[in-house]
Amino acid sequence: MTDINSRKFAQILVDYSTAVKPGDRVAIRSSTNAEPVIRALFQSVLEHEAYPHLVLDLPDHNDLMYAHASNDLLSYTPEFHRIAFEEFDVLIKVKAYDNTRSLSHIDPARSALLEGVEANFIKSQMKRGASKNLRWMSTIYPTHAYAMEAEMSLSDFQDLFYRACHADENTENPVAYWQCVKHDQAEFVKWISGRDWVQLRGPNVDLSLSVKDRKFVNACGEHNLPDGEIYTGPVENSANGWVRFSYPAVYQGRIVEDVELGFENGKVVKASAKKNEEYLLATLEKDLGARYIGEFAIGTNFEINRFTGNILLDEKIGGSFHIALGAGYPETGSVNQSAIHWDMICDMRQDAEIIVDGEICYRNGEFTY
Repeated sequence: MTDINSRKFAQILVDYSTAVKPGDRVAIRSSTNAEPVIRALFQSVLEHEAYPHLVLDLPDHNDLMYAHASNDLLSYTPEFHRIAFEEFDVLIKVKAYDNTRSLSHIDPARSALLEGVEANFIKSQMKRGASKNLRWMSTIYPTHAYAMEAEMSLSDFQDLFYRACHADENTENPVAYWQCVKHDQAEFVKWISGRDWVQLRGPNVDLSLSVKDRKFVNACGEHNLPDGEIYTGPVENSANGWVRFSYPAVYQGRIVEDVELGFENGKVVKASAKKNEEYLLATLEKDLGARYIGEFAIGTNFEINRFTGNILLDEKIGGSFHIALGAGYPETGSVNQSAIHWDMICDMRQDAEIIVDGEICYRNGEFTY
């Protein structure tokens, strides 16, 4: 990673993603692991005559909490974090884990307490974002831990990450690039708006669902980076069929492999996995909404051409689709509520197609409409 990566990355987040204006209160929530990007963001916010506030955790924040905090402390809402999510104009979140699996052996009852606090933050973020009272961005900083999950060297992972963000040396104007992505993906959103039945057919899927009266969102670097997807919240009781996910499903640091789901009237009625099936089944029992689809999306970022074990990148893989079990995004029209939002990804680049109201619009990873 070079300074130019950090500067271009900050430029995208501040100039384009959150469009920071003079006088904005900007919360930068991250870990001290991400110091180069935090510094670049802090400087950029100041240059926009806005007010940066650092909300920083130690690299082993959660480890310390689980090791030393009582249950009351685990369920306590930190006041500075609450203010950032509920009152600020801009929220930039940069995750920078140094151990992506540190929570995999925590007592689920204790981890649920801390997860509940975070779920309330996310609820505020989504609600205020949908009403345009909060401009937010969620991304990561490439660390050794993320590189290890991807089975890559740190330098190779950094190259992949910044290339996928178009914050690399080969992208002369990163803001202009993402503006073009926004324009191009808007064409598909326009095409599919007002339609109803979506059918997914391929070696790993035979699934139908309704998007009637639902809004498709153009994910073009405004809330995630890297980005590149088009998503909606399908009608909750509409999914029927099955899907076998091409890539491992990762959630809360646990890896579940070869997941296959069967749907009837929107609900998961069959679920299996070759690895960590017990965890899959337990997560489906979290609450009433956990067995329903909160999101259906198509990945469009072909700079991400391999599985990394990081959902921020993997759900954007060009030529794939994914569904998320659990909570849907209110701005899509989804009313599904859950404590979970678990993305699972399926490759569509070979012998696969998407049919909308009887018309093929996508074949072998590319749009055909």
